[in-house]
Amino acid sequence: MVVAIGRSGIATLKREGDGASPRARIVPLAALARRARPLAVPWRLTRPADGWCDAPGHGRYNRACRLPFPASAERMMRDDGLYDVVVVTDHNQRPRVRGRGSAIFVHVARPGLAPTEGCVAFPAAVWRRGQVPLGPYLVGVDPRPVR
Repeated sequence: MVVAIGRSGIATLKREGDGASPRARIVPLAALARRARPLAVPWRLTRPADGWCDAPGHGRYNRACRLPFPASAERMMRDDGLYDVVVVTDHNQRPRVRGRGSAIFVHVARPGLAPTEGCVAFPAAVWRRGQVPLGPYLVGVDPRPVR
């Protein structure tokens, strides 16, 4: 299945704002959705005050927050449809390292699979058909065991 990744490709050493998707095994944890839909992870409807802190110096870095927020934060209820379904992943969660990348989500892709800011994005049609696999993702990692 073809997906969109970060505009800077895949990075082994992920940095906040670098536009790269992390070279990693990332696991879906939970999801937010604009409309009710069955998902294979815990989910809830997106609310207008939902945000995600992307300010490395703030104590809520790479965590959900409530908007308005005193530091830099992404708005989870977007007008462009990219976050009609957004899956939160375990990237940089435990341990959380400030500046190593926040808001690495799985979400709806822009038309033509235009690059993301570091997330993994599936085409809208794949989401509509319920065909997005919600298991671990191997981003830039060879799935074959090393001998």
